[in-house]
Amino acid sequence: MDQVPALLAPFHLLFYSTLLGTELYQTFVMTKVCYDVLPRSAFTTLQKHIFLPPLFSRFYSIIRSKQDWLPFAVAGLTAFLNLGVYEPRTSKAMVDRIHQATRDSRQPIENGSIVDEGPSLEMQRLNRVFSKNHAMTIHLNLISIAAMLFYGWRLASRLNMASV
Repeated sequence: MDQVPALLAPFHLLFYSTLLGTELYQTFVMTKVCYDVLPRSAFTTLQKHIFLPPLFSRFYSIIRSKQDWLPFAVAGLTAFLNLGVYEPRTSKAMVDRIHQATRDSRQPIENGSIVDEGPSLEMQRLNRVFSKNHAMTIHLNLISIAAMLFYGWRLASRLNMASV
């Protein structure tokens, strides 16, 4: 039984690295690139299909110390809040804004000329709803990344480099 942690250690490190790398890449690279190059409706559709429920595995090494499993609990809680609460609200607000933009573009034109009074009151409300929920998803994601960085620091501090 003592050999099990030693056998799982390389997989644990690989899966942790994959998780952290994926979080960082999705948060700081792909979201920005997609937002910059895709039309809003395409970006909205892409965002709705990207997020999948996180998969959690149980590793022997995690349950040994509160400082090891606590970051995963924080990351799990923030992922749950994002997945179950704020991401659906953000997605709904994105879709609602697209529909409102379509409705606003069909507003009657006064005296045959185009009057640009800025966003309608409903669009302003939808923008506030979107901004609030989107900010929460960003902050929860950053908390999750911080928790994984903390765990990575603890994991790296236990590596034995003498045998390398």
